[in-house]
Amino acid sequence: MDNEAPRSARKGVYILPNMLTVASLFCGFMGILWAIEGRFDLTSLAILASCLFDGLDGKVARLTGTSSDFGVQLDSLCDLVAFGVAPAIMLYQWELHAFGRLGIMACFLMVACGALRLARFNVQTATGSKKFFVGLPIPAAGCVVATLFMFVPYVPEDFARAVMPKACLVLTYLLSFLMVSRVRYASFKEFGLIKAHPFRAMVTAILIFVLVASEPRLLGFLFFFGYMLSGLVYTFLILPRRSRLLRESLQELS
Repeated sequence: MDNEAPRSARKGVYILPNMLTVASLFCGFMGILWAIEGRFDLTSLAILASCLFDGLDGKVARLTGTSSDFGVQLDSLCDLVAFGVAPAIMLYQWELHAFGRLGIMACFLMVACGALRLARFNVQTATGSKKFFVGLPIPAAGCVVATLFMFVPYVPEDFARAVMPKACLVLTYLLSFLMVSRVRYASFKEFGLIKAHPFRAMVTAILIFVLVASEPRLLGFLFFFGYMLSGLVYTFLILPRRSRLLRESLQELS
């Protein structure tokens, strides 16, 4: 018995989806190096590339039937580096170093809340709703930071110099709070890319692609920032209204 390896240790791992996950980790690692060097444009692109690979690994695993608990845990570890540590270092090197200890703690809070968000997701993944995420997904938080840097050239220089440090500080705390909150965010998991959809869905997808491709720096930030706000609108405005209408309908029926 002592010479027999545990059954879980003898199981193989799936190469393709896990290599995509490792590619996401590599982009996050390069993003950290570029953030330390002050090359924030490359850091932003690295975070967005990580987001692309992070989305592909899950899709590939589901399409090929190669999902595994190992892949889920590896994905979470890589996400913490790519969307927690890399954006936090970028924020500190870019703007938050001016706040001293307050800036350091804000960046650490983002990493800590990102880790808590991923741990909670892993625990609830089997029982949670497929339609919604509980709390802001950490890839979305990292992409908000990345696209914010790309958006800055659209802001008047004097205004950006005066406001951006404080805006980044507030945004860091806001993203940290949203990741560990109970705010619900659409997961889009049920919107399959390989199943049939109405023709208008195809037209809408093409229009969105054309718009984003025409002004990626501007519309990329608006997309991720809008997604961040969408959870607040849905949780605090739409859900209470739905609950009230449901109660009123039940009262009328009774």
